[in-house]
Amino acid sequence: MRTGVDTGRCIGSGMCALTAGEVFDQREDDGKAVVLRPEPPADSWDAVRDAAGLCPTGAITVWTQARPDT
Repeated sequence: MRTGVDTGRCIGSGMCALTAGEVFDQREDDGKAVVLRPEPPADSWDAVRDAAGLCPTGAITVWTQARPDT
């Protein structure tokens, strides 16, 4: 699993950091999310999925397979 945050969509609600603090944090200057562990350990996958689902803007992406080339 891999995860990422679209900081252009993020509004800094903090749901990701509250739900999966071992994977997400917030920047000091604007509160937008940052990914601490782009490839989180398996024991945090449920929390990462929950964080993505709770994000009010859908700024969190979770890939369960190899990330497609764009």
